[in-house]
This record gives sequence, structure tokens and C-alpha cells, in this order.
Amino acid sequence: MDFTNSLLLWYLENQRDLPWRQTRDPYRIWLSEIMLQQTRVAQATPYFFRFLEAFPTVTDMAKAPEEAILKQWQGLGYYSRARNMHFTAQQIVAEYQGNFPNTYDELLQLKGVGDYTAAAIASIAFNEPVAVVDGNVYRVLSRFFGVETDITSSKAKKEFSELANTLLDKNRPAQFNQALMEFGAIHCTPKNPKCESCVFQSGCIALRDKKTAQLPVKLKKTKVTNRFFHYLVFEDPEGKTLLEKRTEKGIWHNLYQFPLLETTESKPYEEILRKIETEHAEKSLSSVRVLENEAVLHKLSHQNLYIRFYKISLNKLLTSGIKAESLENYPFPIVIYNFIKSNYL
Repeated sequence: MDFTNSLLLWYLENQRDLPWRQTRDPYRIWLSEIMLQQTRVAQATPYFFRFLEAFPTVTDMAKAPEEAILKQWQGLGYYSRARNMHFTAQQIVAEYQGNFPNTYDELLQLKGVGDYTAAAIASIAFNEPVAVVDGNVYRVLSRFFGVETDITSSKAKKEFSELANTLLDKNRPAQFNQALMEFGAIHCTPKNPKCESCVFQSGCIALRDKKTAQLPVKLKKTKVTNRFFHYLVFEDPEGKTLLEKRTEKGIWHNLYQFPLLETTESKPYEEILRKIETEHAEKSLSSVRVLENEAVLHKLSHQNLYIRFYKISLNKLLTSGIKAESLENYPFPIVIYNFIKSNYL
């Protein structure tokens, strides 16, 4: 079976009409590829248009303050992508006069651009014959060719990259790469792949050996930690509140939040209440109440966050208080923004 031709024919008939497929502009392709890392197409698409409206060119993005980038990104998650993207825009303006480098090797020099993203931009924008390897590619190739190499192992990337490059149509690298990713995204899916209507039925080793559910092999398990966040929503007699910026490395870096009390395990409400009253006595607390009995569970890739909001009324004015109507101007983690939207906006 001719894998490459079969794949390209399938793509001609089945490709989705996505906005970043209607251009060879490297800025738009780069923007879409960064957004689509760890994010579904349906979720990323409105953000793609929003970013283009706010920052029509890479120069516009480079000139914008980081907070403006984070505000536009709010709700998309994995915020390091946005910070890296902003840095890269500034790098392109400073080092490349606002023009994207046009080769795979040069693209790899950009912050936040790894092998996959460099290959995607190089092939789609500049027609360079270099194959992409992402989760979709691992899945399709491991199933069709029966490759049982653990995709979390150090040798997997090299092995799959070499295989993909031997299959690559050197004259149509953009179409081949997009076809392979598209096939994995909508047909050869992680669960319930459409094997009964697959163009590769006669040649797929996973289907033949009934190993579709076992491939690709991924042995390393992600360790998930539990964290308990207690957000203190102060409110003075004028309705002003307090915010703080998360400056430490880790999740939500440089986003804003209400003052945080974090514990390593779930604590009784009374214990948290005593801690708040002890640590913030100087603010002249009037009343403290938890807004929801049940903690909000917010799942990240490696962490489960159990979140509670505490409404704390004050008897005296906050010297650095922020008006409720101004909260809209700050970039927040989506779980905090949703709370603000429900209670203040």
C-alpha cells in the first residue's frame, strides 16, 4: 500500500476548512501552531481571530506589553506559551527585522519553537521538506506500521522522525504534514478510531493484530499533585478589593489573583478562618465567610487545584484597593476570572 498517496487523497476529500490553512503567512501559521499545542481546534479558533484583531502583525505583538498578551490569552491555559510567544515576537523584530526566519534550522532558534513547530512553519509557510512529529503523528504511524517503541522514551522522537521523513512527499510537504496531523486528529483518534471506514484498513498492523487500543505505547505516567488554594476576596467600605501578581515561577506566572492562602492538604473551614483572622488582623476585619461549601476542582495537566473563595468585609479603607469595575483590565487564571464575572462584572 502506498501510504503517502493514500493519505494525500484522503486529505483532499476530508480536510477541515480551518482559517490558518488559507494562508502561507508564517506569522499566522506560527500563531495557530502555538495555540494548538495542548488545545483543541474548537477552543483555539476564536482566540486565533481575537489575537489577529489585537495584534495584526508580529511587530504589533512585539510592541504590546506582556499583560495585554496574557489578557487576550486568558482562558486558553498553559500560559507559558503566551509569554514565550511575546518574547519570540520581540526576538523576530530585534534580530530578523520583523521577518520570520525561513528555514527549519533558523526557526529552531526562536524561543518556544521546538522541532514540531519549526517543521510545521518551515513546511507550510516556506515549503521546506521536513516532516512534523506530534501526538497525532506518533499515533498514526505507530498503529499503521506496528511500532511499539515507548513514545515517552528518548529514542522515540528520532525513530518516528526518520520514519515520517521517509514517507514525506518532498514536493508537497505542507499538504503531507497537514494531512498526517489531520488524519490523527479526526480519523485515527486516541479513542474509538474510525477503523471500519479507514483508507489504511488493508495495511494497518494495529488493526490486523487487534492492537489499536494499545498503540502508541506510552509507559510513563504523569504524577498528579493536589494543591489547596484559599483566595481572600477583601472588600472595604467603598467596595474596593486587593489583587496580587503571581511572580514566582510555576503555574499562572505573571497573572493576577486575589491574595492567596495555600495549604498542602484540605483543612477545616474553622482552621482557615482562624488563620485569616490572625494573619490579616491589621486590616480590621468585619466578617469572613466562605462563598461555596464545596471547593471548585480545577484540573491542570500535573495538578489538581481545590479552590475556595472567602468574602472578607473590612471596617477600614484599603490604601491600595482596586475598584470592582477595574478588575476587567487584569489578566487572571480562568477560574478566578469566572468568579469575578459572576460576582462583580
